[in-house]
Amino acid sequence: MSDTRNTLFRYLAMLQLIPRSPGRISTPALLEKLNERGFHVDARSLQRDLRDRLSLHFPLICDDTEKPFRWYFDRDFHCDLPALDTSSALTLVLAEEYLKGLLPPVVVGQLAPQFRNARRLLDGLADNGLSQWAQRVRAIPNGKALIPAPLDESIWQAVSQGLLERTPLEVTYLSRSAGEEKTFTLHPQGLVSRHSVTYLLATVNDYVDIRQFAVHRIKQATLSGAPWRETGAFDLDDYIRGGAFGYRQSQADVDLVARVSPHVAWLLAETPLSTSQSLTPLDDSDWQHLTARVPDDQETLWWLQGMGAGIEVLSPSHWREHLLDCARRVLQLYARADSTSIAAP
Repeated sequence: MSDTRNTLFRYLAMLQLIPRSPGRISTPALLEKLNERGFHVDARSLQRDLRDRLSLHFPLICDDTEKPFRWYFDRDFHCDLPALDTSSALTLVLAEEYLKGLLPPVVVGQLAPQFRNARRLLDGLADNGLSQWAQRVRAIPNGKALIPAPLDESIWQAVSQGLLERTPLEVTYLSRSAGEEKTFTLHPQGLVSRHSVTYLLATVNDYVDIRQFAVHRIKQATLSGAPWRETGAFDLDDYIRGGAFGYRQSQADVDLVARVSPHVAWLLAETPLSTSQSLTPLDDSDWQHLTARVPDDQETLWWLQGMGAGIEVLSPSHWREHLLDCARRVLQLYARADSTSIAAP
């Protein structure tokens, strides 16, 4: 490859590696990532490329408040490599609709330039009608979605950087159980978005067990100078399957057996509870007999409660008893409320 082409490809790689504000990348980190991609340059050449060449043509900014210097693009800079096509643009519009009801605004805001580019592309296609697609695409959550807890942008940036660069964090955290702020050194191991809350999975101080921290309760977060401590065998998928977020009542799956109304049967025929699900029509009834192998967790139980009178659980027995108990307590609650309203003057 000629020197000119090699230099051009190196510049393109650098442009892709440098984040927009509030993100930052240090010159040593950028040099390491370039080397991983096969571009072998020294620190002096990298600084010259950034300062004397790329920054003359692109809105590159150097944060020289601390060493090593860190580089970033202006927040509103648009540079898409490669350019969007119409199907990708439509996918991004749909993704924005979905994510803005799932993730905190500051997280979705990190992708705002890409979303704007997608809408701009579709809006410019007036001749073939694609400009109206952005107004015709919506994502509706399954069930009631709570408004995502707000996050501070600088805290999200620190958490993201600590996780990706395997750097400990010094945090001030609002403990829900204690009702007070506490200071920890966290070693990030994973990030999980569940409903409207994003959780940082980390070990704390010198402990080795994984704990969950709601990111919106982190009041301060800075990168730590402490050495990174590896957990070894931690696997995020195994951690989730173990019931960390599903409130499992037991590790084993259970056989759900139930009678379901026509509308629930229709729903489950299109979107099954599990791959082992079966539905069989009941004699002399428009209801159906349901069997499915499902996790013994609180999530499934909450779903069954949400179906109300559309489903009668026959087994497992502890789920049936739980649903019966909930129904009795709801009836008692409304009976008490009715009697109070009648007695009131």
